[in-house]
Amino acid sequence: MKLGLILGDQLTPDLASLRVLDPQQDRIVMAEVRDEASYVKHHKQKIALLFSAMRHFAEELREAGWQVDYHAYDANSEFKSLIDVVEHHVQTTGAERLVLTQCGEYRLQHAMDRKWAKQLGIPVDVFSDDRFIATTSEFADWADGRKQLRMEYFYREMRRKTGYLMVDGEPEGGKWNYDADNRKKWDGKTPFPNPPVFERDEIDQDVIALVAEEFADHPGSLDAFHWGTTRSQANAALGFFIQYCLTNFGDFQDAMVRGERALFHSLLSPYLNCGLLTAKQVCDAAHQAWQDKRAPLNAVEGFIRQIIGWREYVRGIYWLHMPHYAKENALNNKRALPRYYWDGDTRMACMSDCFKNTFDHAYAHHIQRLMVTGNFALLTGIIPEEICDWYLAVYADAYDWVELPNTLGMVMHADGGYLGSKPYAASGNYIHKMSDYCSGCHYSVKTQAEEDSCPFNSLYWHFIHRHRDDFKNNHRMGMVYRTFDRMNDEKKERIIARADDLLNRLDDL
Repeated sequence: MKLGLILGDQLTPDLASLRVLDPQQDRIVMAEVRDEASYVKHHKQKIALLFSAMRHFAEELREAGWQVDYHAYDANSEFKSLIDVVEHHVQTTGAERLVLTQCGEYRLQHAMDRKWAKQLGIPVDVFSDDRFIATTSEFADWADGRKQLRMEYFYREMRRKTGYLMVDGEPEGGKWNYDADNRKKWDGKTPFPNPPVFERDEIDQDVIALVAEEFADHPGSLDAFHWGTTRSQANAALGFFIQYCLTNFGDFQDAMVRGERALFHSLLSPYLNCGLLTAKQVCDAAHQAWQDKRAPLNAVEGFIRQIIGWREYVRGIYWLHMPHYAKENALNNKRALPRYYWDGDTRMACMSDCFKNTFDHAYAHHIQRLMVTGNFALLTGIIPEEICDWYLAVYADAYDWVELPNTLGMVMHADGGYLGSKPYAASGNYIHKMSDYCSGCHYSVKTQAEEDSCPFNSLYWHFIHRHRDDFKNNHRMGMVYRTFDRMNDEKKERIIARADDLLNRLDDL
């Protein structure tokens, strides 16, 4: 008899390990354990989503004829870790092998590969996670010999492999990438659809009560817990996006609007990353919308690029370079994460709104993460490990394989430019251009050195100035340094002094 372990991010009935198990004689084990729920202080909604989705998936498996042993969370349980639970079930069932699918975190996978077989006394079979378009070995082959790994070229390979938006070997419309068409500020007129709100069943209610009691000191609120927790609800969320959001997703995917949770974004990443939806499933739906002329090319291409391009690319980076990648700090950052990343209390309107969305919904879209909270961490020189742990904790879609390269590489440029050719640093002008945050903010986006100047403005030039040796030979940064050098010395000194003052009292902004 074999024992199959299914993790919280593997809630897919066609999982690789399930395909080698026999429901008539093998058993499945699933577990909610303290160590995995609290090794960082995960957002309450993230924990609630996973626990509830896991319990629903266990029921789905039982209905399909599987024998499932489910270990529900118990703070007083003697089983604190996954291996504790697995060891108990190996002993009680007499299992002769443990079967599992590669997980999404190096820490856990390393233990499974190197330690579990010896501790359990039985063989441990690990199967590749083929829910992804590219295998880890396929990515490694593509990366071999390249000095820098550009997502765009990998993305083109994935387009050719899948056939999405391809005609006779060439991209639809004659271009691979329509990102230049996807950078519009919201026009103030196109209405935002209201994301679906799902009814809560008994499983949901039990989990929400459990999380509220056992994880009260974790960030976030459960008051607006609207995530789907079943496969049918995740499918409904996909259908809603395709019907009501995809058409405008392309134009406004980089826009930010005060008080708006989702705009035209799909809100599908939590379902993709826990397994309630698959990459193929969502891309098939978007591609069909293009073929049926229900969505424009720039929107469909932009969405598919996020899935088979960026999502697959960062996974490849992660498994290619862990564990040393997690320790990269190329800019030698030493500053601690400011307190408002945990309490949301700041006079910076853009940061405040992004924090509110984060704590209320365990969500913020990619530009809020990259160009507001991430940009601020980059400009102020936050220790990469601290901001990485924060992103991992507060977002419902955050798992180590996807969060770490996005944050450490793209947001923080801590890998020295391996993932991105230039840092995503920007002044308040970018935020003003793409949002309505600056209107009514305590700080003025129009000035740089005054007492009420937008912190992003002087901090941007401080970042550019202090990292001159790091970026002076970067051809994409040349214009920035020429602009800085054209400033008169007095202006430079005032800007740098303003930034120094802000950095000295960072928690007070």
